[in-house]
Amino acid sequence: MTFTHHEQTPYPEHPFAEFIRILGKGKKGSRPLTQEEAYRAMSMIMADQVQPIQLGAFLVLMRVKEETPEELAGFAQAARESFNVADNAVKVDLDWSSYAGKRRHLPWFLLSALLLAENGITVFMHGASGHTAGRLYTENMLGYLGLKCASSISDAKLQLEQQHFSYLSLEHFCPKLHEIIELRPVLGLRSPVHTLVRLLNPFNAQYSIQGIFHPGYRPVHQQAAALLNQPHMSVLKGEGGETERNPDMECLVQSVHDGELSDENWPALFTHRHVKPELLEPEQLALIWQGKVEDEFAQASIIGTAAVALKLLGKADTQEQAQQLASDYWLGRDKQKYAGVI
Repeated sequence: MTFTHHEQTPYPEHPFAEFIRILGKGKKGSRPLTQEEAYRAMSMIMADQVQPIQLGAFLVLMRVKEETPEELAGFAQAARESFNVADNAVKVDLDWSSYAGKRRHLPWFLLSALLLAENGITVFMHGASGHTAGRLYTENMLGYLGLKCASSISDAKLQLEQQHFSYLSLEHFCPKLHEIIELRPVLGLRSPVHTLVRLLNPFNAQYSIQGIFHPGYRPVHQQAAALLNQPHMSVLKGEGGETERNPDMECLVQSVHDGELSDENWPALFTHRHVKPELLEPEQLALIWQGKVEDEFAQASIIGTAAVALKLLGKADTQEQAQQLASDYWLGRDKQKYAGVI
């Protein structure tokens, strides 16, 4: 069968092609997606209406140009609608994302979150593991503290009610995004999904805290949270990209409070830099909590991270008050609590 030159090709254009064209139409012709376009694009991805080759092209184009706050907000909105958790009966105070994994230091932020939980603050943590080799991921660390990861949304609700803390892996509440994160070794790149998952806040907590690794992403998260009408949110350049204050360095925390953007510098807690440990031994998490091992870096990291969260939560008006309250929590902790499985 031959076609004359003016006949149409036999295939109509795929509806997702529009978004690839917007992003990929050369240096002069391409532009970022609007929030509404980003929402439509991610809605199609979540509904499996996109071919694998389109998804790959889309992710790489987004990665090359880097996400705008509007794109992130649109993506997050669509992703949140795909897993309606919000009809829950459990109230979460603080949403804590944990997607980076730790490489140089142990995840001391876990003890910060548990310290808050012990003092009546309900903390929901979500993350993903294994997408980057050589890192320690939260879900593999909890066992060392004698804790179990939640295996479903309803399991998470139960844990939140019983112990004010729960960790749920992304695959259990948004398998599609988990699948895309797993593409990292295939594409050789992180994708916008690594950024987007930190903004998911599945239980609609009034407060959320996020860590990033590349400082350029900090204001993008801050502005996206404002576009999503997130009442209270803080983002910081965390140790290894996790939500953890490195006590050896000054820490810039960028926040949103009821639509108002604010930046705040927290000082370094030491004048000298600590040498990173040769070996990461997760057993240390329980030993530090139990007071059987002393480690000034770990303790400053735990208290310092909890202090940033307490200030975000409005439990303290100043950095000094927040730092003092976090120290009091740490001194008063129940050392018998996290015996772990050593």
